[in-house]
Amino acid sequence: CTTVGLDPTTRIGWAGGYVGLGVSSSNLSGRTLADLILGQDTELTRLPWVNRKVRRWEPEPFRWLGVHSMYQLYHLADRREAAGLSHTSKLAALADAITGH
Repeated sequence: CTTVGLDPTTRIGWAGGYVGLGVSSSNLSGRTLADLILGQDTELTRLPWVNRKVRRWEPEPFRWLGVHSMYQLYHLADRREAAGLSHTSKLAALADAITGH
């Protein structure tokens, strides 16, 4: 999750959490951070990502193992369904439940 913020005491700013290539997010983050530094109340500084506390992720390798396990479950479910399974694979249902879909 992208977040942008400025500590009012130290005046240290941060921006991060981009997904993909991050070109659009980094552009918007930079403009938002500039407004925060200048002390301006703008549409950008009122975005929900300003000073947002993001959740702590599981330490590696647990996060990597979890993500790739879900990829594998979905891959196996797709193979079963492509082979003629007439309903949604229970593997896909399990992966959906774990990922919150």
